[in-house]
Amino acid sequence: MIQSETLELLEWSRLCQHLATFAATKLGVAAAQDLQIPESQAETAELLAQTQEAYQLDNRPGGALAFEGIQDIGTSLQRAELQGLLSGEELLAIATTLAGARQLRRIIDNQPDVPTLKDLAAQLRTYPEIEQEIHRCIDDRAQVADRATPKLAGIRVQIRQLRDRIYQILQGILQRQSNAVQEQVITQRNARFVIPVKAPQKDAIPGIVHDSSASGATLYVEPHNTVNLNNQMRQFLRQEQVEEEAVRRALTEQVGAVKPDLDRLLVVVTTLDLATAKARYGFWLEANPPNFIELGNTELAANKGEIAEAENSENSENPKVQIPNLRSQITLRQLRHPLLVWQQQYEQGFPVVPIDLTIAPHIRVVAITGPNTGGKTVTLKTLGLAALMAKSGMFVPAREPVELPWFDNILADIGDEQSLQQSLSTFSGHIRRISRILAVLKKGGEEDSDLPIPHTSTTLRLRSGDTVSDTSTTLRLRSGDTVSDTSTTLRLRSGDTVSDTSTTLRLRSGDTVPDAQFPIPKSLVLLDEVGAGTDPSEGSALAIALLQYLAQNSLLTVATTHFGELKALKYQDSRFENASVEFDDSSMQPTYRLLWGIPGRSNALSIAKRLGLLPSIVAQAQTYVGGASVDVNQVIAGLEAQRRKQETKAKEATQLLQQTEKLHQEVSQKAAALKERERELKIAQEVAVNEAIGTAKSEIAQIIRRLQSGNQTAQKAQQATETLNQISQQHLPSRKAPAKPKPGFMPKVGDRIRIPSLGQTAEVLSGPDANEELSVRFGIMKMTVKLAEIESLDGEKPETKAQLAKIAAQAQATAKAKQAQSEVPKPNPEIAIRTANNTIDLRGARVSDAEIEVDRALSKAFEYGVLWIVHGKGTGQLRRGIHEFLDTHPQVSRYELASQKEGGGGVTIAFLK
Repeated sequence: MIQSETLELLEWSRLCQHLATFAATKLGVAAAQDLQIPESQAETAELLAQTQEAYQLDNRPGGALAFEGIQDIGTSLQRAELQGLLSGEELLAIATTLAGARQLRRIIDNQPDVPTLKDLAAQLRTYPEIEQEIHRCIDDRAQVADRATPKLAGIRVQIRQLRDRIYQILQGILQRQSNAVQEQVITQRNARFVIPVKAPQKDAIPGIVHDSSASGATLYVEPHNTVNLNNQMRQFLRQEQVEEEAVRRALTEQVGAVKPDLDRLLVVVTTLDLATAKARYGFWLEANPPNFIELGNTELAANKGEIAEAENSENSENPKVQIPNLRSQITLRQLRHPLLVWQQQYEQGFPVVPIDLTIAPHIRVVAITGPNTGGKTVTLKTLGLAALMAKSGMFVPAREPVELPWFDNILADIGDEQSLQQSLSTFSGHIRRISRILAVLKKGGEEDSDLPIPHTSTTLRLRSGDTVSDTSTTLRLRSGDTVSDTSTTLRLRSGDTVSDTSTTLRLRSGDTVPDAQFPIPKSLVLLDEVGAGTDPSEGSALAIALLQYLAQNSLLTVATTHFGELKALKYQDSRFENASVEFDDSSMQPTYRLLWGIPGRSNALSIAKRLGLLPSIVAQAQTYVGGASVDVNQVIAGLEAQRRKQETKAKEATQLLQQTEKLHQEVSQKAAALKERERELKIAQEVAVNEAIGTAKSEIAQIIRRLQSGNQTAQKAQQATETLNQISQQHLPSRKAPAKPKPGFMPKVGDRIRIPSLGQTAEVLSGPDANEELSVRFGIMKMTVKLAEIESLDGEKPETKAQLAKIAAQAQATAKAKQAQSEVPKPNPEIAIRTANNTIDLRGARVSDAEIEVDRALSKAFEYGVLWIVHGKGTGQLRRGIHEFLDTHPQVSRYELASQKEGGGGVTIAFLK
């Protein structure tokens, strides 16, 4: 009962109505309007997985689930199972539903990473043969088609022929007796063809009168000439009806034979539609999927009077299972009330102010204080709806991450239950509802966790797998447990089970009691104005006792109050926390923001003045407020002001950080663009140089051809080669000497420098010290940087000690290299040119003779730096012999096979030292 009251108080039905607007089928609408809340966390996990996968599909191109053609055919399936006769419309609806379900399964099967939806789609049996048979027998107008059976087609041919004959006869009568006819039309009365005749001239057309007009001026007469034909028509129409019913009966029997599968199809389709509706509702709310926080390890809590003497053990209280802390804090940032969001969008409501709920793992009770009309009750309802939405597999309208426990019960006392008919006052109405809440908590405890196991001196609670080390431990079992023997004290072996209520069992050392598990209470309790409606001192005392009880028996309790005594509970019990709704003293209005850790002020006098109460009354009331209360309110106001100041600074720091990150990103993008531009310029330069070198090479090729064809000297070829190398040195960037770096600079105090690694411009506060470090400032930040990490505003790098040493070493190495080059001039073999003077042909020679010729040719080819040896391919023996000879020759630095243009494997090129 209280669970349904809670749903009504939280306006769960309105949220379900909003969810139903996102459903695509009548089945989905009905399921959303009567949305069931799961009883276990496993069911919630399954529903949440369905919603997340439907959300993924809805955001993929071509992946959204389509529900065209799916209709509510549940009533038709029941009639088919009861051997009723389905109409053409019902049969056509079944066929379109089967086609729509098959399309759903095809969409899901073609999508990756949706295992839960694929498991659902795998349960769909769409019976295409039944669908095809229905479409063959029923046309688009839901009528039985001529093609259904040959007999039906023949009957309808005879009906059409007979109708044509009747029309022909009646048309003739209309033309002959046009004066007696009221209107030149042929109509039907009682399924018989008649013509309208003027009443005074009815004898002009003898026949049977079937009807008359309202004025009596027109009679509808069936001429005698068509009576027999109409009788035949009635017979054919009856035969047509019988045949149509036979066709629909056969189709109905086929549907009834597979009713269980079609019922399951409807369930699966409804589940898919509901999951898609939840996903689309979550997208509209800009909501995020929840993560459920698990509890820590269960521990036993010692109750007062738990340890007693043996004779008093039966009267001692049963031990309580201590609620373990959550593994992480409850996090609901920027949480919005979904009904208020809907109201803002569609009913022109006020802007929704989000709240932040961040509750530490050990907190059990949160007391929210603050002014009336400040949003305390809305906070309770928002948290309650968020817990229900998460439990139902829906997304929660909060910023990621959304983390909260899975509550087995969500119980609320919100609003005023006062009733004249039931003689309930405000206070008694609250107490009646709170009593029902406590009954649910107590009932859960008795059913799930009251498993007392008293020792002769101490009451124990055992978990599954726990061992008992005392040889004289006596266990008492609760009602419902069974034992195998009711008259004997038993000793249990490890793994034995206990199964009766009336036996005292003694365990030996090492025996275990299996399945002695103690479920933890995981309820969420929401209390509005706890203890209100009665004497403040008694009400606050009752509220304190109630909240302390709930701290032990529920996972989380959130209560609103105006009692100052409840604000102090935080400082007496670590399981309590304070929160308040903010009030703007300047505008004298609430801001609806939730503040944590600070108790709130009621501000009753300020609100009364804002709502129009006479100022004189408010001023008089102010004189009656106690001095201590004024002092406390001033302290709270100071804390609120300090918190607002800190939040403002934090917001400014966040904005500054965002601007810095944005500036760094822009600078990085510009640097990358510059590097890319530099790379493109280098590539363009390389292309231009390569084109110039290509031109030069073509000119050298002409020289080579002249050398090979004419009586030119090798010295001229060598001169041409040197000319080509000089061109390469002048134009190729890779062969140019590296550009000299800009002259270094030394920063001084007051100079503006740039720190490339941070993308910041800074001011020098102190010059570089012996460690080459200097102090700089940018914005409000001061820091120490290395000399090598900075540069001037025009890109100059400072000269560090390491750089100076490196430059000196490079200069010395360059000087040595130039000196070595001037002392030992060698031929430049970078571009080798093949001529008759540096080519030897050994094809057909023996290896021993070839070695002599190669040695002689190497001596002559020294000035060329390279020798082409033509040995042919053949068996490869001559090539191997020459290669072995070259390996040991002192003048040869290396050798290689020529390119395919120059002979490939039949020519070896030897390079001289």
